[in-house]
Amino acid sequence: MNSFRRKLLAWLPQLDHRVWILIAGRLLSQIGNGFTLFYAPIFFVNQVGLSATIVGIGIGSGSISGVLGRILGGSFADSPSWGRRKTLLLSAAVSALADVFLTLTYNFPTFLIGNLLMGLGIGLYWPATEAVVADLTTVDQRNEAFALTRLGDTVGLGLGVVLGGTLIALTGAYRALFVIDGISFLVFFGVVYWAIAETVDTEQVNRSLFKGWAVALRDRTLLIFALVNILFTTYLAQINSAMPLYFTNFVPVRSDASGFSTSTISTLFSWHIILAALTQLPIARYLNRFSRVQALTCSALLWGIGFLLIGITGTASTAHLIWAILGLSVMAIATAAYNPSASALVVDLAPESLRGVYLSINSLCWAVGYFIGPTVGGWAMDQTRSIAQTFWMVSALSVLLGIAILLYLGKVIRHLHDG
Repeated sequence: MNSFRRKLLAWLPQLDHRVWILIAGRLLSQIGNGFTLFYAPIFFVNQVGLSATIVGIGIGSGSISGVLGRILGGSFADSPSWGRRKTLLLSAAVSALADVFLTLTYNFPTFLIGNLLMGLGIGLYWPATEAVVADLTTVDQRNEAFALTRLGDTVGLGLGVVLGGTLIALTGAYRALFVIDGISFLVFFGVVYWAIAETVDTEQVNRSLFKGWAVALRDRTLLIFALVNILFTTYLAQINSAMPLYFTNFVPVRSDASGFSTSTISTLFSWHIILAALTQLPIARYLNRFSRVQALTCSALLWGIGFLLIGITGTASTAHLIWAILGLSVMAIATAAYNPSASALVVDLAPESLRGVYLSINSLCWAVGYFIGPTVGGWAMDQTRSIAQTFWMVSALSVLLGIAILLYLGKVIRHLHDG
């Protein structure tokens, strides 16, 4: 046992202890998020009595406040008077307050306030937490550090979904989920307060709160990356939105042409999440030998292969489940290659004093991608079988556009370095 522990510790990257503490805190807070992720819509429609449309509007409102949170989060994180630590504390406090409103929800106004606050809290969180990781790591460590923080998020979310489902099955106490989620944010607040010191340089000039945005939005290299980053996040959103509908409605696994059962789809996506978690660190370590742009190009190629395999799932005459497993497996590896490389590239591009703002733009790409993906994918899955199946082939071809942008981005970065 001791020998295994020594080998494990030797295999793990040698990061600042505060990065490990932050990873543990993120895992705990994501367990709370997992408690509510899949069960909130069920509770508010079936138990509280709100309509599905109203619940959709309320949950969607969190994306709007999330954009504001990301803008404020990036500016606060870079401000010497605020800094990363206070921004993370504010994020945890706002998120915990959101759970108070959601726990007490019996009507739409309270539900709306809870979701607006939750979106704001999550928006504040992302730029600050990734800036802390960047501050505490070297260039060579960042790929693996960002991989581990994403791993903490993934494992926590997965545990939360499982534990939340178990709690509902045993007690039916949906409101307890929001209480536990709120407690997880308070625990994260305590972890940051007691264990994470401020990492921003408090001696730097305290410029205007939003001046950094003017610099970032004039950075041609960052804006080129933002284009391809929106494409990547659109792909991620399609896995969660369009693909379940495709597997349900357009994969003819039975004589009546109906698709996979709910339990089969659940198992498929569980496998996708588990594989992404298991491969996150090994892939990040392997990709360290390449440039960030080359690593993202590898991810893009894998996305293209994954989309082709998903398209084949609906057109093959047999072995539909095998094709689906292969497609989701390739996409899990593509995701593991994308996440740390994208964050590390943004940190490489950012001036040290503007890491929060640059990472905020990276996070805003997710907001845009998660708007485009479900919208376009939902439209395609609402059409005929041929259009739904063609959608995945078009998605595979769109990877060529992403690779072209990445090749141009690599050329621009090399020119800057040579200059």
